[in-house]
Amino acid sequence: MHHEQSSAPDADAGAYASFLITGDTVSPEFWTGYFQVSPDSTIVKGRSFALPSGKASKALGKTGLWGVSSEFAVQDNLLAPHLRYLVNRLGLPRDGLREVLQQAGAKVRFSCFWFNPSGDRLPDVPDNIRAMMRAMGGTIEIDEYR
Repeated sequence: MHHEQSSAPDADAGAYASFLITGDTVSPEFWTGYFQVSPDSTIVKGRSFALPSGKASKALGKTGLWGVSSEFAVQDNLLAPHLRYLVNRLGLPRDGLREVLQQAGAKVRFSCFWFNPSGDRLPDVPDNIRAMMRAMGGTIEIDEYR
């Protein structure tokens, strides 16, 4: 029997993070070359893209996206190890990245998953990573699930 993998958050995973570059003119090939890292997800505006199941989307990409995730690389209920993994994997901060993003018409963000069924956990984003993202003109978004 074949079971499709669920894309629902793993109940064991209390946190993970993704580094996402988005924008209408985002070229996944450019960012793969820039970081020398294979992305976990890419979308080209106006084209079909791979869904988490591996199937092609019926809808066309509304905007471009290049993303790297810590979801399967780091097993930790806290955000800091996930964010540090991405910072190290991508060699952040990088001189001139803010300008490259501006020239590419792209935005950058850390998108964080935070599983908090008890409601008593506070997301732990290190101050130095907050400051680095501010300096790049980026944001940190936390999606909390209860």
